[in-house]
Amino acid sequence: MKTMTPFVAEIIGTMLMILLGNGVVANVVLKDTKGNNSGWIVITTAWALAVFVGVTVAGPVSGAHLNPAVTLGLAFAGKFSWDLVPTYIAGEMIGAMLGAFLVWLFNKDHFAITEDEGAKLACFSTGPAIRKPISNIISEIIGTFVLVFVIFHFADPNLNLNNDPSAKIGLGTIGALPVTLLVWAIGLSLGGTTGYAINPARDLGPRIMHAILPVKGSSDWGYAWIPIAGPIIGAALAALLNLALS
Repeated sequence: MKTMTPFVAEIIGTMLMILLGNGVVANVVLKDTKGNNSGWIVITTAWALAVFVGVTVAGPVSGAHLNPAVTLGLAFAGKFSWDLVPTYIAGEMIGAMLGAFLVWLFNKDHFAITEDEGAKLACFSTGPAIRKPISNIISEIIGTFVLVFVIFHFADPNLNLNNDPSAKIGLGTIGALPVTLLVWAIGLSLGGTTGYAINPARDLGPRIMHAILPVKGSSDWGYAWIPIAGPIIGAALAALLNLALS
């Protein structure tokens, strides 16, 4: 029996992406790490490479969505079966939570000596540079729109899982490198306002783990709806434009 199903692939791919993506944040912001204060270029570069790793593992099996916004965007555009959406999103959430747990376990000693509660939360979830909900959600909408709209152009425009259940469509449709460069570009250009969650599971799963694990400080649930709603809206808009242009 084949155990590497799309569900398992989404779990493992997302877990690796979060371990390396949130891992670089921990390396930059936690006290006394070797990478402390190494900056935004390090974070955006490593996050892009984290996506590369996740896509490389999950791509051949699930298409490597690793992101509910990608899953929903493809479904909105008729390129992915709605029947598979719950399974993919469940895998993405589980993987994100597992990845966040591993970040905490790996950096446990540094979490213990870091007094800045905001820095510790940043190792799990995103937050705004300037807290203005309308501006913040616009940032997430635009960032995710770019992600999903470009992903449509990575794939064969005629590919449709409703007609071909064996097809794999997602971040890894034409390999891991293009989406790596895409995520790097989004981080460098559009990431400075909200930390570019552009992925509800990437933010919500680790935020839940922050609340569960023995990490002092608020999980900032008042902000948590923005990196969920913004990416979903951005993905829907990308799907609508893609449909209008196809």
